[in-house]
Amino acid sequence: MKTLEPKVYIVGAGPGDPELITVKGSNILRSADLVLYTDSLVNDELIATAKPEAEVLQSSGMDLERQVELMTEATRNGRSVARVHTGDPAMYGAILEQMVLLKQQGVDYEIIPGVSSVFASAAALGAELTVPELTQTVILTRAEGRTPVPEREKLRDLASHHCTVALFLSATLAKKVVVEFLAAGWSEDTPVAVVQRATWPDQKIVRTTLANLAADLRAAGITMHAMILAGWALDPDLVNRDAHRSKLYDKSFTHGYRKGVKSGE
Repeated sequence: MKTLEPKVYIVGAGPGDPELITVKGSNILRSADLVLYTDSLVNDELIATAKPEAEVLQSSGMDLERQVELMTEATRNGRSVARVHTGDPAMYGAILEQMVLLKQQGVDYEIIPGVSSVFASAAALGAELTVPELTQTVILTRAEGRTPVPEREKLRDLASHHCTVALFLSATLAKKVVVEFLAAGWSEDTPVAVVQRATWPDQKIVRTTLANLAADLRAAGITMHAMILAGWALDPDLVNRDAHRSKLYDKSFTHGYRKGVKSGE
């Protein structure tokens, strides 16, 4: 078992499937003295791999100050801490506020990345989010609800780029999403895919169009734990036609590891 330093390891647990944590993240989880995890989102099967003598605590009933207090006390007593977050901590992980308070307490921390739900959802859909000659950009954002977004990041403005858009935390705001995308010039038949609880046993997938998004989510009973992916990269018919090849594997494309073949050779 790995010997850890007495500091806080902020670990991305992945989207749900306990096998989708990184090897490094798994090693830390199995070795930590204190495991503090987001119990409503992190798979209990994964948490069960903590060592028998570890103290395992759920964070859902704690405020920020209590969490930091526990982590600080543990490290000052020479114990290691695995602060386990769903997906990747960098995406809507609320980790900055933890790091600020940990730094104020003189507590060292390290971030271990994880598989984000946006990529788990794309995998579940069998989709490539950056399709050559169709879109080469992905915007990761969320619809504006109780938590505001900066004025320059309004969904209508972001949607005006007409690229692939991934919406976190937005299932209950589907009607607003549709209004903003249509106002940005998107067509009503733009493909949209929604994945609820990606990689969990009860994963649910809804394929729809922009015009039908709100109604189809309502019919499916999806109000939370869902990733919305929108744009023509989500067209399920793309795999039925050979129309979007990259330059990378083209016979005529030369790069540092392969000499291209000129037309006619």
